[in-house]
Amino acid sequence: MTLADMARNIIDTNRYMVLGTVDPDGRPRVSPVYFAPDGYDTLYWISSPDSHHSRNLAERPEVSMVIFDSTVPVGGGAQAVYLRATAAQVPDDELDRHAETACRARFPEQKVFPAEELRAPSPLRLYRARVTEHAVHIRGSDPVHGNGVDSRLVVNLD
Repeated sequence: MTLADMARNIIDTNRYMVLGTVDPDGRPRVSPVYFAPDGYDTLYWISSPDSHHSRNLAERPEVSMVIFDSTVPVGGGAQAVYLRATAAQVPDDELDRHAETACRARFPEQKVFPAEELRAPSPLRLYRARVTEHAVHIRGSDPVHGNGVDSRLVVNLD
């Protein structure tokens, strides 16, 4: 499996990502969010515009994200994909076009949100991150890419 295939597999098989935003005072803020990918360059999630991370996005749209399988035992070779992106609330006039992809049921337990539940006066909105960089976690002991220290390696998912 190539590193790009590994990154695709991580995105395809996981439910949650850790979303990193920046508070107005410059402190980092991380939040776990359920996500839905549209390919590998666009990720969607649903959140309240009043949530801390959503307010941060309104001020600073640059985000970092990580997706990984947290069920891997310690020492079991955790795999992760790190993402850099620009994120924002999907405008109301684009909801109908994106809701089917963003709100589809990827897993049996997922609630499907119709576009009308993501407009005012409903309390939730659709958010979108446009990925500008993908990188994978490389264990220091990796036989091919390792250098003794865990690191990240940028990959192209096109």
